[in-house]
Amino acid sequence: MSDASTLSWLDANQRYLTTALAEVRLALEDHRAPGEGKTGDGKPRAEVEAALKQAAEAMPGPPAIEILTATFGLSPFERAILLLCAGIELNAQIVSLCAAAQGDPLRAYPTFSLALAALPQPHWSAINPSAPLRHWRLIEVGSGPAITLSPLRIDERILHFLAGVQHFDEHLLGLIEPFQSPTEPLVPTQQALAERIAAACSQADKGAFLPIIQLCGEESAGKRSVAAAASALMGLRLSILSALSIPTGAVEMETIRQFWERESILDPSALLVDCDDLDSGDAIHETAVARWLETVGGAVFVTSRERRRMKQRPMITLDVRKPTVEEQRLLWQNTLGAAVKNLNGRVDALVSQFSLSAPAIRSACVEALGRYSLAETGGPGDGDLAEMVWEACCALSRPRLGDLAQRIEAAARWDDLVLPAQQVQTLHDIAVHVHQRLRVYETWGFARKSARGLGISVLFTGPSGTGKTMAAEVLANELHLDLYRIDLSQVVSKYIGETEKNLRRVFDAAEDGGSILLFDEADALFGKRSEVKDSHDRYANIEVSYLLQRMEAYRGLAILTTNLKEALDTAFLRRIRFVVQFPFPNAAQRAEIWQRVFPVDTPTEGLNLAKLARLNVAGGNIRNIAIYAAFLAADAGEPVRMNHLLRAARAEYAKLERPLTEAEIGEWS
Repeated sequence: MSDASTLSWLDANQRYLTTALAEVRLALEDHRAPGEGKTGDGKPRAEVEAALKQAAEAMPGPPAIEILTATFGLSPFERAILLLCAGIELNAQIVSLCAAAQGDPLRAYPTFSLALAALPQPHWSAINPSAPLRHWRLIEVGSGPAITLSPLRIDERILHFLAGVQHFDEHLLGLIEPFQSPTEPLVPTQQALAERIAAACSQADKGAFLPIIQLCGEESAGKRSVAAAASALMGLRLSILSALSIPTGAVEMETIRQFWERESILDPSALLVDCDDLDSGDAIHETAVARWLETVGGAVFVTSRERRRMKQRPMITLDVRKPTVEEQRLLWQNTLGAAVKNLNGRVDALVSQFSLSAPAIRSACVEALGRYSLAETGGPGDGDLAEMVWEACCALSRPRLGDLAQRIEAAARWDDLVLPAQQVQTLHDIAVHVHQRLRVYETWGFARKSARGLGISVLFTGPSGTGKTMAAEVLANELHLDLYRIDLSQVVSKYIGETEKNLRRVFDAAEDGGSILLFDEADALFGKRSEVKDSHDRYANIEVSYLLQRMEAYRGLAILTTNLKEALDTAFLRRIRFVVQFPFPNAAQRAEIWQRVFPVDTPTEGLNLAKLARLNVAGGNIRNIAIYAAFLAADAGEPVRMNHLLRAARAEYAKLERPLTEAEIGEWS
């Protein structure tokens, strides 16, 4: 309906309502003074009836009172009661007539008793709680000495509807929120799902509950967009109800359900019940959700990561996935427009690394183009759009892992690594696998041949301090990706099922941006699967199996570190793509580490690398000694010298509970 026709309908509806209220005034006047045949303002009955007919003919669409009458199946008497209650709010004459008709100036309100006595075609069933007026809560019954003498009041939502004003029911605010549908079109695969849903619902039995439409998967934004598009195809708006907001009490749930069903009729709407954040172990809310879905009427969607089951109501379940690789590529190109040429052909790299929803891609483009425009006009930044887009993607897809992981600011680079050539080459090969996975998996078809084993998993094994974490930082820098160290003390739980739940949170949160996951000291979690002797062994084996499954499916890079390779399960090792052995450094390698350990700005004097290399410690310990010595030198106001390093070495060896031998420091003095 256009704005002009809406205004025309509003004006005509107001005239019709005013005339309909005159009928109520006439009935009250006749009750007060029978036989006069005039309304309270002196108009004859016939004139009122003619005016109502004329107002109806002038309406460009059905008037609101007639919509309510037809929608809720009101009898003429029930319609008159509703108008009487509306008249109290809209017409002062009706207020005085109610008081006069009841012979008490303090009773200037309608009651069932007054309605039965004054309004035409009365029937007692209108007072029944299951009758439309009370079932749909069109009117509210106040407190009084008897139900027939209790004040009647029209519900505010219904009053506004009668006046031609649509607004969301205030009883539902804070529980159910209207969904603002995205203005951009869905990608083709998601649009096809929306059309499939609309077609299925159009074939459903209109006399029964519509089937629940269950949308599963990790793509929360996509699921909501698909539901909104399907609702629009059915001529419905979409509103959202969090599963955690569903009342758990039966009475409160029934009240909210009635208000929602009324709202969905007054403003044709579908409801989406969002179960994405519902913990499957939350029995109270699970029960409330199940009861709600079984009883609520109208078009209902439910979003969930895992498939739910209904006891009685039919359900259609569909999986909603992120846009395909080709759809993501087109989204980048179309959203960036002419600026895509400034990406220097890196669109494929973005698609390969980041699996983003359509809204996320558009957000990244908006942010990057804004920064790029600012840099072009002399603002901060180097004007590299490709780098800005990449950074925006990292920020958008940065996982919210809470206390399960720590984001590491990767500072180490290739020059910081001191490893044998073979290990360095393997690390370069790991980076190549990440860079080229789109071409190999998608363009060359390996992903279509088999979806298993596409995750890039790496095992770093070797003694503590040999550079395993530093190598992970080097890869993060090389790939321009976030690095997260997983806190195993928070992941592993003694409670059955909790470890898998925590692992799932880790992988799901990191999936969009393919962040590098570093499971430090992984043997604590991924030990050998044991022979099943009791239930604890069985569940421990399930944890390992679940981890293997998720690592094979994870589209990012997962790095596991361990000091004890032999502690790992053989089946686990078989599924690791790369195994990098970090050896304890020999004297030549230790000398090289000492040469690189001090930053260029650190003043040093008289350092003997050959003597320092005799300290039989790994790279991590060498760094600790260097930092300790730097503090000693800074406090003395001197450059770092051998005497500072000797004192620092003694402290480090004491921490390791090892003696500092004469062979290591015998020639220092």
